Amino acid sequence: MSTVKVFRLAYVDFYAKNVESMVDYYTNVMGYRMTEEKEGVSYLSNGLDHHNIVITPAKEKAVRSYGYQLDGRLSLEEVQEHLSFKGITSNIEAHSKPGISKVLKLQDPAGNTLELFTEMDQTAGGFGTSGIIPLKLGHVAFCARNFNETIQFYQNVLGFAFTDQIGAGFANFLTCNTDHHVINIVASEQTFLHHIAFQLKDASHQYESSDLLAKHGRAVLWGPSRHTAGHNIATYHYDPEKNVVELYTDMDVFIEELGIFEPRPWHEVLPQKPKVWEALSAWGTQFEVDLAKI
Repeated sequence: MSTVKVFRLAYVDFYAKNVESMVDYYTNVMGYRMTEEKEGVSYLSNGLDHHNIVITPAKEKAVRSYGYQLDGRLSLEEVQEHLSFKGITSNIEAHSKPGISKVLKLQDPAGNTLELFTEMDQTAGGFGTSGIIPLKLGHVAFCARNFNETIQFYQNVLGFAFTDQIGAGFANFLTCNTDHHVINIVASEQTFLHHIAFQLKDASHQYESSDLLAKHGRAVLWGPSRHTAGHNIATYHYDPEKNVVELYTDMDVFIEELGIFEPRPWHEVLPQKPKVWEALSAWGTQFEVDLAKI
């Protein structure tokens, strides 16, 4: 029988204290399109998907859920059976979000709510016409209690592959496709979002994005710099609710079958294989905000 396999991070649903400011940020700064508003919840798209960002009103900021798309080889009912066999409780919900007929809802060992689905409605609007307009929602990093158990869950239950690590037992990078990482799990006593990351087209897009952030009064907190793990060029800034947002380009491409990353000019060792890195920046970049202590 087929195994459960996630192949992409499709959306992040935020709890937000100020929905209006978050929607303004994602439409006017990030360049997302509003596709629907239902019962006070805002759904925003970056391209074809019905939504990639969801903003839900709340008294405190947090991540309400992460939406992952399955490869479709198994029905949600079959996936639920697999999870039950592993002792994982889940629920299938119909029409709990516009654009998705059914989701399988569960929690990972860190306490994050996951929504697994096989199909999402597509929109005709395409990409936005102003703002940063990322290529896609690329990855999330989250601080996690039950660190080791959480890593095993994503690898053994949802089919993620290990790609890199920073420090001994500090942060692990995992992927479910060819991107260097789709999730980054950081060891912590509490579970919360570390940052959300969006892919840009190229270096010129990176420069333009920093100019646009400055125009909107959003300072770059860290970067630009080239990371060690993933080798992507990255900058970080705050959204209106003080969530850390990464904009990146030029990330390593993982070839799981070979256990290596595509050869790149900046790789110190060829072939470049998953490893433990000691530092975050390949350039030794130091800024006022320590990303390890967010």
